[in-house]
Amino acid sequence: MPTRKRVGGLLSCGLLVASVGAAAQESLPRTRPDLVGLDTEPLGAITELLTRVAAEQRLAGAVVGVARHGQVAYLEAVGLQDLATRAPMTERSLFRVYSMTKAVTAVVAMMLHEEGRFQLSDPVSMYLPAFRDVVVLNADGTTRPPARPISVEHLLLHTAGLSHRTSAEYRDAGVRARDMSLDQLIGNMVRVPLRFDPGEGYLYSESSSVLGRLVEVWSGQPFDQFLRERIFEPLGMVDTGFWVEPERLDRLTTVYASDGGGLRPIEIEEIPFTVRPTLLEGAVGLVSTVPDFLRFSSMLANRGELAGVRLLEESTVATMTRNGLAEEILRARRGGTGWALANVSVVVDEGSAGGGAREGEYRWDGSAGTELWVDPASGTVLVTMWQSSPANPDQLRQRITALVREAVQP
Repeated sequence: MPTRKRVGGLLSCGLLVASVGAAAQESLPRTRPDLVGLDTEPLGAITELLTRVAAEQRLAGAVVGVARHGQVAYLEAVGLQDLATRAPMTERSLFRVYSMTKAVTAVVAMMLHEEGRFQLSDPVSMYLPAFRDVVVLNADGTTRPPARPISVEHLLLHTAGLSHRTSAEYRDAGVRARDMSLDQLIGNMVRVPLRFDPGEGYLYSESSSVLGRLVEVWSGQPFDQFLRERIFEPLGMVDTGFWVEPERLDRLTTVYASDGGGLRPIEIEEIPFTVRPTLLEGAVGLVSTVPDFLRFSSMLANRGELAGVRLLEESTVATMTRNGLAEEILRARRGGTGWALANVSVVVDEGSAGGGAREGEYRWDGSAGTELWVDPASGTVLVTMWQSSPANPDQLRQRITALVREAVQP
């Protein structure tokens, strides 16, 4: 059996981090699909689909990876990173993963929870005093104190009543910009009234960036440094970070929007990902690759461990990847999915979810066209990445996921 290294507590020795990372990098060997119970025909259909979509210029290009039981059975790059330079898409092409960042933030938060740094029921104001003064917006436009404090669990489940970074109220108040600090972001957020009392609704929000600041408070380290030492280096996620340095620019994909007659390049952020931002967000900030997120997702699928490196206990991952919403909130959400502490959508009702979804599957995506999907029952992981607005042209994500489900053999 491989020697298991627990990545927790203090990582004061650089040699330890380097050796753990090297081990993890070798942990997703390539294999033939049939050797891990995957039918090659549906996987081949993914390549055909992507090739056709790229030829029709609905996407410039894409990278898709499938792993099962910790082995990569399918990894294909199709099309171009950039239409102007004709740079080909490759396995190591870099993508803005946007909200897939949230799952990484949730993992580091729960690692600190295992260490006893906080309780899920702790009021956020224990650690960030600015939250003592939040108010709730009433239907008539007046405000009042919340019925209860925002807890850490509310942040993880998006039940705090906070708003999304693109919401009208946050845009009007100038809440978020990539040239401000996390403290500035939080100071701006608490001045905007909550949409409802904490724990009484679900609203996908900027709460993961608050979690990023809490990670700094609990750990005593900058958020990016903590992620690097506790997740990226141990898992061998060598290409994941908050910006793209000059030596990696030739691998950064361009974001394209469809204008009806083809594709045109767009820049989503005022401060591009080629510049180190002041704001290092737990909600949307990372750049990564398909192989890196195959490692991260395989760690979750393997219940907290990858290549002998354990980040989380099995029981913690089980808790993190099941629905955490109260029944009344779940009913209002509809669609057969709940929300989990890992910041993923999880299937709770196969019939309502449709599309051949299985109970317990979980996934989440990014607003520029990236997604992770995990079926823990079969040990299968899917990561798709392209850069597009809209993020999911022609329901491409669902079509690829359906082909992967079809490929999985008992």
